[in-house]
Amino acid sequence: MSLSPHVSHAASRIAQAVVVVLLAYTATFLIINVLPGDPISNMLLDPDNGFTPEEIAPIIAYYGLDRPVPEQLWTALSRFVVGDLGISLRSNLPVSGLVLDALPSTLTLAASALAVSLLLAFLIAYASQNLPPRLGQGLIRAIPSVSLAIPSFIVGIFLIQVFAFQFGLFRITSPDSFAATLFAAIALGLPVSAQIAEVLITNLDHEARQDYFAVARSRGLSRAALFGRHQLRPSSLPVVTMVALAVGELLGGSLITEAIFGRKGIGSLVQGAASTQDFPVLLAVVSLAAVVFVAVNLLADLIYPLLDPRLRRRQAARIPAPDAETLV
Repeated sequence: MSLSPHVSHAASRIAQAVVVVLLAYTATFLIINVLPGDPISNMLLDPDNGFTPEEIAPIIAYYGLDRPVPEQLWTALSRFVVGDLGISLRSNLPVSGLVLDALPSTLTLAASALAVSLLLAFLIAYASQNLPPRLGQGLIRAIPSVSLAIPSFIVGIFLIQVFAFQFGLFRITSPDSFAATLFAAIALGLPVSAQIAEVLITNLDHEARQDYFAVARSRGLSRAALFGRHQLRPSSLPVVTMVALAVGELLGGSLITEAIFGRKGIGSLVQGAASTQDFPVLLAVVSLAAVVFVAVNLLADLIYPLLDPRLRRRQAARIPAPDAETLV
C-alpha cells in the first residue's frame, strides 16, 4: 500500500532532520577531539584542576579516551540517541540532568520572546497598511530599521534601569517572575520582531497590488477583513520561514539576555562549562541547539503545504517544493 504524497514528504523530511542532528553532533564531537591531545584528557591531567589518578581512571574509561577516535564517536553516538549526554567533569552529575534543570527557564524566555516578536511584528505590519499614509508609510515603517540598529543587550540594560530601578515594576532579585520574564522577552524579541515585520510588510505591499485585492476592496469589505483574508494569509508563508530561522537567534540571544537579567538557564550553564572547560556539557548544549533548530525548521516545512495550496499540488504531483530560503 503506497503512502500519500503528503505522508511521504513528511517522512522524508523527518529522516533528513534526524540525519542533520546526527551530523551536527558528529561534527561537534570531531572538532573537540581533533584538538591536540583531546581537551578532556588535557583538562584531567592538568595539575591545577586537582583531579587525582583515582578520579581520572573511571572518566577515561567512561569516555573511551584510551581508544581510537572512531570508537569514541560510536560510543558517544550510541549514548546520544538514547538521551545519555555523558557526565559533567566538574559536578560529576549526568549532563542530561543539568540540561533538563536549566532548559525550562531558557525555553520560557525564548517562547515568550517569540510571542512578543510576533505580536509586535503583527501590530507594526497592520499599522503600516491601515494608518494614514503619513504615519503608515513614514513613522511606522521606520520602526523595524531602528529596532534592528539597537543591540538586545542595550535594550535589556535600558529596561532594567527604567522599569526595575526607577518604576519598580520588577525586581532583578526575582528574575523568574512574570514581570521580569516579560521585560527580558521584550529585550530579546525586539530585534526579531523587526526582521519579521520587514518581511511581512514587504509581502503585504505585494499582495495589496494584486488584482484580486482590488476586486475584494471594491466589494466593500472592511479593512480588517481585507487585511486578514486577502493580505495576511498569502503573506504568512515567508513569516513562517522567518520564525523558523529566528529560533537560532533567539536561542543564541537568550544566553546574553539571561546573563543581563540574572536568569539561571542554558546561558549560565554554558558560561560555567566554558570557564571550567567542561566539554561534555558544551557538547550537549550544542547538540541540543541543533535538535531544537532542526525540529522547528522541520515543523515549518510541514506547515508550508497547509498555508499554500500550490505546495500541496506540487507534492501531489511529486514536484520538489522550493527551499525555505527561496520563500523569504
